[in-house]
Amino acid sequence: MAEHSFHTPLPLTLDVSVPAGDVIVETIDGEQSTIVVEGDERLVEATRVSHDGNRLVVEYRDRKPFGLVVQIGNFYWGNDGIRVRARIPHGAAAKLNTASADLAVDGRVGALDVKTASGDLRVRGEVENDAKIKTVSGDLELDRVGAELSVNTVSGDVRVAAVGGASEVRSVSGDIRLESLREGRASFTSVSGDVEVGIAQGSLLDVDAGSTSGDLSSEVALASEQSGNGDGPTVVFRAKTVSGDVHIFRAA
Repeated sequence: MAEHSFHTPLPLTLDVSVPAGDVIVETIDGEQSTIVVEGDERLVEATRVSHDGNRLVVEYRDRKPFGLVVQIGNFYWGNDGIRVRARIPHGAAAKLNTASADLAVDGRVGALDVKTASGDLRVRGEVENDAKIKTVSGDLELDRVGAELSVNTVSGDVRVAAVGGASEVRSVSGDIRLESLREGRASFTSVSGDVEVGIAQGSLLDVDAGSTSGDLSSEVALASEQSGNGDGPTVVFRAKTVSGDVHIFRAA
């Protein structure tokens, strides 16, 4: 095990790039960051942890295979993965890049950028600004995104409790559920998966959705059908699905 501590006032970006294992990020009060790297001794020794200006970097640097190995792109690793536990100040951004690792974020991060080939992502708390996620073979679960959400996923379900800005979600072989959208453009493309979207109370709806093989339904009236002057934020909903249902509901 290796432990590293740094004085890291904001602005700060945590940049983690490891092949496999687990990445756990927790945001805390104060200006101190702590990184703990656990796993096989050779893997830990090959993982560089550094603080450079506004970046806190955790990077696996050894490309040489040893023992029984698996390769994805330029990454090699043996039977044991790496566990990275990071504690960073509230409001810091997180950039996570893995080949095969489960990812967990707890607290309040400023922005989130994730790329993973295989692994689940769970965010408990809030992404204050934008969240950008690309994954293959992994489920996504986020509590709240304050600004824009961008997701590209293959073979994984997507669930987001609330999004404050525009959303663009593309999914192959996975269901999409966004429980509360308030305003902005919401674009969804799904192949072999259902789309469920909740429209926040007081928000209007402008919708254009189509499905090659699936049902379309909405519990929310269109903005043009509502009485009054139509004041209020508007969700511009666009969706295309192949072999999947589209359902729009009024968020609680």
